[in-house]
Amino acid sequence: MKGTLIVLEGIDGSGKETQSALLEKKLRQEKREVMHVSFPDYDSPSSSLVKMYLKGDFGRDPSDVNPYAASLFYAVDRFASYRMKWKSFYEKGGIIIADRYTTSNMVHQMTKYEDVEKREEFLSWLEKTEYEELELPRPDLVILLDIPLSVSEGLVKKRALQGGSMDIHEQHLDYLKKCCGAYQELVDRYGWKRISCTRDGKLRSIEAIGIDVAQAAAAVMK
Repeated sequence: MKGTLIVLEGIDGSGKETQSALLEKKLRQEKREVMHVSFPDYDSPSSSLVKMYLKGDFGRDPSDVNPYAASLFYAVDRFASYRMKWKSFYEKGGIIIADRYTTSNMVHQMTKYEDVEKREEFLSWLEKTEYEELELPRPDLVILLDIPLSVSEGLVKKRALQGGSMDIHEQHLDYLKKCCGAYQELVDRYGWKRISCTRDGKLRSIEAIGIDVAQAAAAVMK
């Protein structure tokens, strides 16, 4: 018996943490066995290389580190989290809500390749590495919280002004623009669920988005 893995994705500022928490709260109210995890797992030593990468220790531009190396930083962090924190819970039928997952590696690293064939090779390698070699579970549902780049940029800058830091991904607008395109490409490729966070150019309420997220999750619940 295995559980259910629900992943929330989206560019920076899309509300993944907020919506993950809302979904967790709703499922707990329904007496479901649920656990929330977030990647990278910054509280664990396993995220050390991820922190160094995002801080710019290996280069100030995302392209300074090739997709395969960067992906391994994140993959090892996920492996440690799975084995030490939620493998047993998941295998007993628990529901896992993940704020980012392997799916984030797909988006953020495939953009470093312009060549379609190289992108295909990378995505195939990543799936094999994480889902087969590292034996991490495949998601039952990936939800894309879809917001325009202009809105994301504004939210990230606002967060930085309030004391938050901007990593090397967030500091490069061209890179974030490529990630927006990659998300749309992967939604079509893998059949992810797209939930629009805006309507008529304005952000929808947290509650309204949460209703859509809960309905999508209910459809795959075991």
